[in-house]
Amino acid sequence: MKAQRITLDDIASLSGVTKMTVSRYLRTPDKVSPETAERIASVIDEVGYQTDPDNPAMNSNIAPRIGVLIPSFNNQIFADVLSGIESVTTAQGYQTLVVNYDYDSKREEEQIATVLAFNVKGLILTETVHTLRAEKYLKAAKIPVAELMGLSDNTDRINVGFDNFRSGFDMTNMLLASGKKHIIYFGSMSDIRDEQRYAGYCKAMENVGLSVGRIAPNKMSSVSIGTGMMTLARQMYLDMDGILCTNDDLAVGVLQECIACGIRVPQDMAIAGFHGLEIGQIVSPRLASVLTPRFEMGKVATEILIKKINGIKTIEKVDLHYRLSMGETI
Repeated sequence: MKAQRITLDDIASLSGVTKMTVSRYLRTPDKVSPETAERIASVIDEVGYQTDPDNPAMNSNIAPRIGVLIPSFNNQIFADVLSGIESVTTAQGYQTLVVNYDYDSKREEEQIATVLAFNVKGLILTETVHTLRAEKYLKAAKIPVAELMGLSDNTDRINVGFDNFRSGFDMTNMLLASGKKHIIYFGSMSDIRDEQRYAGYCKAMENVGLSVGRIAPNKMSSVSIGTGMMTLARQMYLDMDGILCTNDDLAVGVLQECIACGIRVPQDMAIAGFHGLEIGQIVSPRLASVLTPRFEMGKVATEILIKKINGIKTIEKVDLHYRLSMGETI
């Protein structure tokens, strides 16, 4: 019977360190403290561990890699971001190592450690807020890190995005300008971007002395989820005359429910979505939305990241802004 291969996870467990620390020791032992290095070396010697020549993490002949973490493989938003990233990596001779973490900060932490163990040259994240342990991993890696989708004050990171607070504020004001007064916010996963948009909505409503309302299912946005949220909101907010959704698929579900119930859009109910997805532009009436530069965020961030990897001086903070579209639902 073939003996079971000893893995990096086994070495990490026996040494009392993380898999990332073992990987760093194998690549650049001088970057590991002498005490930790001695402990790892002792375990490796004891179990007779040998690096696997077929393991891409240890193979210096493959193309350099850039790690990418996204919260969901099922969201069109991040498919567009990935297209922007790979438009650059392919042309520049880099490979991407893409993983998802299901909008779970603990899983993001684990995935960061896993990706860093593959000796990536840079890392692209779609969050700007991370767990304390994830932050330790990122700082210890000593590679360029880019954060997308929002604006951040992290001085040691590349940051390419747009202002989620302001976009929520501006779209709410567009709804208010159309004469609507009882506008409700439809969220989804309540991640940091969702919370920032909601805060912008609240500020706009507060400025004109109107009360706020919110439906937050903590579920991945979809057309069917939007339909269900509309049914619930009609029971909770009887005077509702406007809805701001954190994503276009929610807004399309809301629109479908309005049509099914005979609610006139935008006369009786104004609807606005977010991101300007194709699904919102092919429905009738055409959806109002905040148009976000998803492909460009991926492209620009990757261009900057590769310059940093190669030691080329470059700008590190870019606000790509957004645009508002009234469509036909406001």
